[in-house]
Amino acid sequence: MTKPTLRIGLIGTGFMGKAHALGFTSAPRIFDLAFDLELHTVADVTAEAAARAQAGFGFAHATTRWQDIIEDPGIDLVSITAPNALHKEMALAAIRAGKHVYCEKPLAPLAADAREMAGAAEAAGVKTQVGFNYLCNPMLGLAREMIAAGELGEIRGYRGLHCEDYMADATSPFTFRHDPAGGGALADIGSHALATAEFLCGPITRVMGDCLTVIASRPDGKGGSRAVEVDDLGRAFLRFANGASGSIEGNWIATGRKMQHDFEIYGTKGALAFSQEHFNVLHYFNTADPRGRQGFRRIEAGPDHAPYGLFCVAAGHQLGFNDLKAIEVAGFVQAISGRTPEPFNFRKGLRIQTLVETIQTSSHEGRWLEVT
Repeated sequence: MTKPTLRIGLIGTGFMGKAHALGFTSAPRIFDLAFDLELHTVADVTAEAAARAQAGFGFAHATTRWQDIIEDPGIDLVSITAPNALHKEMALAAIRAGKHVYCEKPLAPLAADAREMAGAAEAAGVKTQVGFNYLCNPMLGLAREMIAAGELGEIRGYRGLHCEDYMADATSPFTFRHDPAGGGALADIGSHALATAEFLCGPITRVMGDCLTVIASRPDGKGGSRAVEVDDLGRAFLRFANGASGSIEGNWIATGRKMQHDFEIYGTKGALAFSQEHFNVLHYFNTADPRGRQGFRRIEAGPDHAPYGLFCVAAGHQLGFNDLKAIEVAGFVQAISGRTPEPFNFRKGLRIQTLVETIQTSSHEGRWLEVT
């Protein structure tokens, strides 16, 4: 049977633009989607970048005006991978045009902006997705299932972090990530740590933040320097609705770390440990094991952990980052068809931005705050 076609417009062709394009290319070849996907138009700020992405990613058209994607009635879904400060304008324009929107995180620089975007999408009846593809890892899904099934018992403690070193060099230039409105390590990568914490342990109810600017100024690219106002690392103590306590950290000056998105969970019956640096493995400790035989056992991703088997029939051969993007795309496309709920929509993106801002306010005020 012929499937209806979902036509894609992509804004931005950098690291995440390429990841989105690969996700849209791979997902229909791996999953039984309700739509055929067509790479319609790609946009970037220069004609050279747009043309290069058109040829390399396989889009039919290229443009230097992102508005062309919004104004084209033939495009059904807008994928936004532009700098954070542009998300709101682009997403609201797409929503007004009646298009579905897939936006990279953070959803918006401010929680107020994210709230406006979520409300607009819900009022228009369009589907939305925020790019938190680490949550698509089958090993995180397994961890969540084990916790929900009571295999760890009562959850007592949680530790999560997301550490990289792409800002560790003090001579690296000031970028859009240093924009005072919504920038900083906590918003940029700490948001992943927060999303994972709530995905596994449920709602965070109280926070105590500590956000630090370590590198006070950076080269401005014009021979001078520019003051940095945002955090280089953001930490928070957490209290969860289930009674557990914990902590998270977002750190972009963690020398030597390229992708340390880790968590540890401690319960009365067992514990889990995970590292994104080896993200096809989950470590599990069971207190019921006999004395002298106890220790963390290695659970390796394989076909028993859906949807791993759709990618590879053999355990231990491993999924990759772009495979997680394909899973994320597939979930969003199925939500657009009405088969499943939205996996991580704008309302959930707003939740993460609210947590970020509450931690930042807590750090400034030096006290515990309730999360509203």
